[in-house]
Amino acid sequence: MDIQIDEETLKAVELVRTIGREFLRPLGLEADRTNRPIPPDHPFYELVAKSGYMLQGLGSEGRGSSGSERAPAGGASGGGSRRRGGSRGSALRNVLVAEEGSYWDRGAMVSLPGPGLGGPPVLRMGTEAQRERLLAPFRQRERPVWAAFAMTEPGAGSDVARITTRAVRDADGWVLTGQKMYSSNSPRAEWVVVFATLDPALGRDGHRAFVVERDTPGFEILRVEHKMGLRAYETATFALDGCRLPEESLLGGQEYYEASSQRGFEGAMSSFNATRPIIAAMGVGIARAAYDIAAGTLKEDFAPHAFHRRRRALETLVEVRRRIEVARLMCMRAAWLLDCGMPNALEASMAKLYAPPAALAAVQAAAQVLGEAGVLRDSLVEKLARDVKAMDIVEGTQQIQRRVVSKHVVGVLGPSA
Repeated sequence: MDIQIDEETLKAVELVRTIGREFLRPLGLEADRTNRPIPPDHPFYELVAKSGYMLQGLGSEGRGSSGSERAPAGGASGGGSRRRGGSRGSALRNVLVAEEGSYWDRGAMVSLPGPGLGGPPVLRMGTEAQRERLLAPFRQRERPVWAAFAMTEPGAGSDVARITTRAVRDADGWVLTGQKMYSSNSPRAEWVVVFATLDPALGRDGHRAFVVERDTPGFEILRVEHKMGLRAYETATFALDGCRLPEESLLGGQEYYEASSQRGFEGAMSSFNATRPIIAAMGVGIARAAYDIAAGTLKEDFAPHAFHRRRRALETLVEVRRRIEVARLMCMRAAWLLDCGMPNALEASMAKLYAPPAALAAVQAAAQVLGEAGVLRDSLVEKLARDVKAMDIVEGTQQIQRRVVSKHVVGVLGPSA
């Protein structure tokens, strides 16, 4: 594995570091205190748009790898051979940018304008015409623009094969009916990638992906959730009430789904293989923030007579640092494989499985070092403790990641053993 970080990526990380220090952390703390997300008309977002940040994640828009699933030994591949979207270096860049932004504030980082989690399915499943039309607004620098992604439903959380939002085709296009929840930034998004099913009885064979634009009749934001942490961005539940879409709203077009009966489901999994390392890297960023607080406290505040307590704390931080470094390398490897056009489903799930507990351990260690000061309401560590829990849940729970990893383990140790 030869991971090389190019100059463009280093500049992108430095840009986020500057934005983070001056804006992300202060705005994240303010949103947490007021329990209100950063409003979309905040002048900060105009500065972000002018900086060119929205270009992050667009890559070469169609010239790269699909990141299809690795086939277990003796089995068939879970992904397709058709390659759409991504670009060499872009996945690694996204991971490193996400880590740096989350170091300053993960909630404010997620609130930044850009294609967000809606970008990977458009890049990996969309036609050239769809990619051009949907991603063009993110190339300009005049105004902030958001997009979003919606898979989770009230009755189908991590088990995406059980989604029930219906897609019915007629002479004029498609009609979507159902409800989605936990969709980040959807209230301010220009468009949302929505996964629906032709028939719930079809399971994975019925999945289709659509692009629903904000002003489409029948698309209605029902509520913005009040979250335990990560309050700087909006997480919403919305309804699709007879939402009529033109034929070109079917992501990839009809041809895309003719290659395989499970092409829609495979497209969703391919998108997750791109986004799970990003979410894991966000956990690494939170872990770094907690670690730095604890290490700084040990350096400045411990008196000489507290030698034994200091020693125990240092031993804990050594283990925390080790886990942070391991988690970062796992995220980078999963992204590097994707950039190289190689299967990364196993590595993406392993990174997502490992990084959130490492982040939680870092936050707990910081709270232990700070003692009572670490659990005060205005403490950054207390905020990180509430923020970090979401890393276990979004983009697939820990239980789901264990299932993915175990599938590969059984495949390796099964027929070929």
